[in-house]
Amino acid sequence: MNEYDYIVVGSGIGGLYTALLAREQGSVLVITKGSIDDCNTKYAQGGIAAAIGKDDSTQLHIQDTINAGAGLSNEETVNILAKEASARIADLVYFRVPFDTIDGEIALTMEAAHSVPRVLHAGGDATGEQIESALSKKVRDSGIQVLENFLATEILVEKRKVAGIKAIDRRTGTEEEFQCRFLILATGGAGQLFKYNTNSDVATGDGIALAFNAGAEITDMEFFQFHPTALRMPGVPPFLISEAVRGEGGMLRNAEGLRFMFNYHEKEDLAPRDIVARSILNEMKKAGSDRVYLDVTHLPPHTITTRFPQIYRFCLDRGLDITKAQIPVAPAAHYMIGGVRTNSWGETNIMGLFAAGEVACTGVHGANRLASNSLLEAIVFSRRIIERTKNKVKEKVAKEENIKDIQVSLSQRPIPKILPTPGLAVLQQLHWDKAGIIRDKDGLNQAAGILAGWQNALPRPTDQPSYELHNLILTGRLLTEAACIREESRGAHFRSDFPQNVPKWKCHIVWQK
Repeated sequence: MNEYDYIVVGSGIGGLYTALLAREQGSVLVITKGSIDDCNTKYAQGGIAAAIGKDDSTQLHIQDTINAGAGLSNEETVNILAKEASARIADLVYFRVPFDTIDGEIALTMEAAHSVPRVLHAGGDATGEQIESALSKKVRDSGIQVLENFLATEILVEKRKVAGIKAIDRRTGTEEEFQCRFLILATGGAGQLFKYNTNSDVATGDGIALAFNAGAEITDMEFFQFHPTALRMPGVPPFLISEAVRGEGGMLRNAEGLRFMFNYHEKEDLAPRDIVARSILNEMKKAGSDRVYLDVTHLPPHTITTRFPQIYRFCLDRGLDITKAQIPVAPAAHYMIGGVRTNSWGETNIMGLFAAGEVACTGVHGANRLASNSLLEAIVFSRRIIERTKNKVKEKVAKEENIKDIQVSLSQRPIPKILPTPGLAVLQQLHWDKAGIIRDKDGLNQAAGILAGWQNALPRPTDQPSYELHNLILTGRLLTEAACIREESRGAHFRSDFPQNVPKWKCHIVWQK
């Protein structure tokens, strides 16, 4: 009864798209800890990048991606991403994703660090929601078995090959085992590590913990992308204000109402995300404020209401008309760049175990993700996973040329004599303060020591909250320990005690249990 060809864990774009393709090859089970629609995909406002415009080219997309990656992008996977992009967009159109059009042609917008407008969007600023809705409807209509409210707790491995997975039914607390030939992790990221984040509540690092505990390699965990502009209003949870708002002409202003990005970067408001986030942080510190402002009041009101209907309505419901008043914003944790290490076919170092989407590290993003490449990465490499499972030939996980690895394992570290009581709010504040946008040795060591202490002290998890806390603590340790090791600043990782990019650190930090 519980044997399948494919088991997919997660129901975002990577999981659902993979399940739809896998259905043509054999029996499929999708396991998701919430409902089929609980995921980060639907929060992706900006869109999906693809070089389909007349002034664009695959080569230009490749170059922009590599430039953003700060020397750590895997050129093989970047080439695959850009070259397969248009075919995967055609797949989404086939699955009834309603991309916005102008005069019958797909509309393209500009985002930071792209050379030309190349970002497709749907429903204005509801791209992720539209994709998620189209794919989940297709999965439901196709009869694929979906187990909602099941939390995966352990990957079963026999002789370094996947055998299946254990999961608990959240409603009854009972544990079940499911066997499979191929297991695809599509569990999303770990934004809940941080006090201020733009992620769904389900983004608790589950896939990282599952894979690490099974013996899979985890890499690039020190690179966590902070979005520069999340809504910052009292009593309102951080809400993403898409980068496309700046792409359409939105301007950042400090507490005094002055534009400031020209002091930090030649591309001003469209500088790379990490630079914009740190610049905003600096302006907030100088003014003693917890926010800056994003101004779109100079744009025609109908442009704002039609291009950004979700953002407009969300703000209006909270008493802010963004056609007339500036938007208070501050940075928030947004995207986990590192993850479960895969090759260009989505394979890990454990036979039969694959990873797709934000939980995976294909090497495409390097040290800093180019805006709107994430949804594209999820579908490009999800398809390659299914292509790979058709082929019995096994090859080793590819290693990039010219980029070395530092192989590390979690070791004992000094634990503070007095530990704060472990809990989600304390953990989120700890990461925000000590392992956030700007880091240093003392703060990272302090955070890593507390996390190690919690790891030793906590009892075995028994329910969803305790499993999620365990998963966040382990994921946080991998992040903080990697950030301690990397004594330089590169891409999304910034150390105030090592502010320069150092050539010897052109390498990947790879964790394995």
